[in-house]
Amino acid sequence: MTIDWNAFTPWHALAGGLLIGLGSALFVLGNGRIAGIAGIVASPLRALTAGKSLVPERTRLLFLLGLVVAPWAWQLYAPLPAGPVDVGTASIVAAGLLVGIGVRMGNGCTSGHGVCGLSRLSLRSLVNVLAFMGAGFVTVFVLRHVIG
Repeated sequence: MTIDWNAFTPWHALAGGLLIGLGSALFVLGNGRIAGIAGIVASPLRALTAGKSLVPERTRLLFLLGLVVAPWAWQLYAPLPAGPVDVGTASIVAAGLLVGIGVRMGNGCTSGHGVCGLSRLSLRSLVNVLAFMGAGFVTVFVLRHVIG
């Protein structure tokens, strides 16, 4: 994977970061809970499996709807950036399972720890971010340079 530095637009990155920050801030101000996507997804799923009403989960469901609708809204103004995937389906499934295990072990996901936890100066989040970034660096190195 290479970065096309001629096509890099820091203004888009800044706007995206500001929107993520705004969304996270509004979520915590409106709900008193951080915007960790793993928890936002898990809560309605727990309600469904327990046969409970989804009405108390409406804020989380709307948040998830926003995540799904955002790329379609973006397409109204600009083409979506290319996201080529150069691995097979089995690798994607294995990666998803490993991320899910890590989310459970770390008691939160990258958005919960990386965006919301670090902004609250949480030591637990800092340790988690260092752990998952380190694991990611090692994984890429081994898969790209050791195994080939």
